[in-house]
Amino acid sequence: MPDEIFQDPRLAPVYDPLDPDRSDLDAYVAIVEAVDATSVLDVGCGTGTLACLLAGRGVAVVAVDPALASLDVARRKPYADRVQWIHGDATTLPPVAVDAAVMTGNVAQVFLTDDEWFATLRGIHGALRPHGWLVFETRVPSRRAWERWTPEFTRTTVDVDEVGVVEAWQELLDVDGELVTFRSMTWFERDDLLIESRSTLRFRERSELDASLAATGYNVVEIRDAPDRPGLEHVFVASRGR
Repeated sequence: MPDEIFQDPRLAPVYDPLDPDRSDLDAYVAIVEAVDATSVLDVGCGTGTLACLLAGRGVAVVAVDPALASLDVARRKPYADRVQWIHGDATTLPPVAVDAAVMTGNVAQVFLTDDEWFATLRGIHGALRPHGWLVFETRVPSRRAWERWTPEFTRTTVDVDEVGVVEAWQELLDVDGELVTFRSMTWFERDDLLIESRSTLRFRERSELDASLAATGYNVVEIRDAPDRPGLEHVFVASRGR
């Protein structure tokens, strides 16, 4: 079940205005171009920013997400008509064959159990053509990014067309081993409405990710530093084995 911040019909439309800088996606566009991928599976596509960006460049994109409200936002973006949108996840895909698959943002960390993570990797593996590519990012646990998930560091305010002033912030709730739970608070000034969305992410170690990829038929080719958050995240580039 996706978090409210992605599936609530009041929250999904303000997701992009609250986080307008998506320069983090430039690295994914560059990798797609570098591996000559003409078709891409965007797993956990959210509001579709990357999917539409790639589609505008002539890439055939299949974009899947379990949050229908986010897909509704995505379908209204430029080049959305060139994307195949799927309401679901990587374990329930129709037959597809793509050159590359991507998971941006927090997507690789939302799978809290090993069963969920392995099933997702296997689902993606089945969608990739032989020697296709999987690219995803994940935060480095030792950098303890959650320590800055506080109102002091995360509060932002925007004036959204047809919505009015919206204020949002995050609050750390719990750290239990690899699992970090926080809540996202969104206040709509016009309606004096405060909506809470709780999320839990799993911070897997690099060695654990290496092992899971090997176990599900991938070869790790490279682990890069995220260009927009140096030292804070790993970007895994893996090829599909036979």
